[in-house]
Amino acid sequence: MIHIVLYRPELAANTGNIMRTAAAIGAKLHLVGPFAFSLFDREVKRAALDYGNMLDVMTYHNFEEFLTKNRHPDTYMITRYGSRLYSDVNFVDKSVLFLMFGSESSGIPLEILKNNVDRNLRIPMQPAARSLNLSNSVAIVAYEVLRQKKFENLALQETLKGADYL
Repeated sequence: MIHIVLYRPELAANTGNIMRTAAAIGAKLHLVGPFAFSLFDREVKRAALDYGNMLDVMTYHNFEEFLTKNRHPDTYMITRYGSRLYSDVNFVDKSVLFLMFGSESSGIPLEILKNNVDRNLRIPMQPAARSLNLSNSVAIVAYEVLRQKKFENLALQETLKGADYL
């Protein structure tokens, strides 16, 4: 199972979009506070649509609480400071996998990155670019994991209107 970890998210709309992605791919979402907005914010609900009943989400007051409840060897930090590309990691045999993303303005704290140097992964971009949108970054990396696992447990054809809709 994919676990998406958001460290101190700051934008309600991004968090809502990530909630929707997590629900659609069957990932568990971990939100590490403190938060810059209310999880009941209108923007969160609007972006997450009606996927709340499909969402498995846990919230934590801080990173220490998250670590106490979720120590796992396959935790990867997605950061511009990573030296390995996210696409170079073989995720196929990892049945439980944590993908951690930092806040929109400051990312994952340096102390956490330094303690996980071999687990810091980067998404390539233009040298002058500082970062990508958080919800886009989550989707990019999560779908690479799913691609490697042949989209296991996901619908590979239309299910709501039928495979022969077109």
